[in-house]
Amino acid sequence: MPSLAPDGPCLTRHQSVTARVARVTRQRRGPFAAGDQAQLTDPKGRRHLVVLQPGRSFHTHRGVIAHDDLIGLPEGSVVTSSGGTQYLALRPLLADYTLSMGRGAAVVYPKDAAQIVAMADIFPGAAVLEAGAGSGALSCWLLRAVGEAGVVVSFERRADFADIARQNVTRFFGGPHPAWRLHVRDLPTDLPADLLGDWDVPGGQLGDVPGGQLGDVPGGQLGDVPGGPPGSATPQEAYPGKEGFDRVVLDMLAPWEHVASAADALIPGGVACCYVATVTQLSRTVEALRGHGGFAEPSAWESLVRGWHVDGLAVRPEHRMVGHTGFLVTARRMAAGVSPPLLRRRPAKGAIDGGDPW
Repeated sequence: MPSLAPDGPCLTRHQSVTARVARVTRQRRGPFAAGDQAQLTDPKGRRHLVVLQPGRSFHTHRGVIAHDDLIGLPEGSVVTSSGGTQYLALRPLLADYTLSMGRGAAVVYPKDAAQIVAMADIFPGAAVLEAGAGSGALSCWLLRAVGEAGVVVSFERRADFADIARQNVTRFFGGPHPAWRLHVRDLPTDLPADLLGDWDVPGGQLGDVPGGQLGDVPGGQLGDVPGGPPGSATPQEAYPGKEGFDRVVLDMLAPWEHVASAADALIPGGVACCYVATVTQLSRTVEALRGHGGFAEPSAWESLVRGWHVDGLAVRPEHRMVGHTGFLVTARRMAAGVSPPLLRRRPAKGAIDGGDPW
């Protein structure tokens, strides 16, 4: 039944639920409020992340800053500690947050997360399968990229890592993200056919996730067609590709063992993206994708980021840089029953001495 705000328009249940979802998925703006995260940067560039709570204080060897002094200030303000040190107050960027979040497993660095989002073409509304949630850093990037219309289904085999990931994702977005499904188990060899069956599309229930509620409005429906009754569109009408995933991201020790699962999960034209740390893992992953026969020729690369010092006429590379963190591999899924064309290239001498190199 419609509800009437004291001095506002009549809101349907769908509009109410959508508004609550938007508060989780959209970037916060405006003055700092209780519960917001604030990043305090000192004159030496050291950053401190605090969650603002009335009556609390941030303590450092350079003095104390009361949270109440920050609440109500606009972003970009400067506050002074009791010791006289000035701090720049801003909300953290996702790149800042992922480097300062609590860790179980090592996090995917922002430079690699950006490459994954760009080169694997993670788009708004995409269905993404992530294997290896770790500490939740990459999950945050994927969730922001797919938006409130997409879905990210994550698998993490270790319960302690999954708990850390859940806390980190919830903390960054200010609540449980409605597009996230976290499963505490190994990535199955045979993915269930209904893995996307609980996706919150028109006709689906908000929070229908095995083992727990993600929605704060029990019984409310998400994604109903504007102007129509709840559930007035079928999942197929709302998302024709619901029979499979658009993207599969494997961040695990042995992704080559799950190439067949990735192929089964992907729709034709979908992208498999693997993140590995060593040359040996890189080689085995690429050869497994080639050997499967259901993927186009894989691409492999790494990214190195070097900052620059710029001060007047003193312009030079920084003495430190973010070098090797991992290798990325992407490959496109072929249509069912179609083999990739043979590449005409001259193999390196001794690259493959007959049979499987591994």
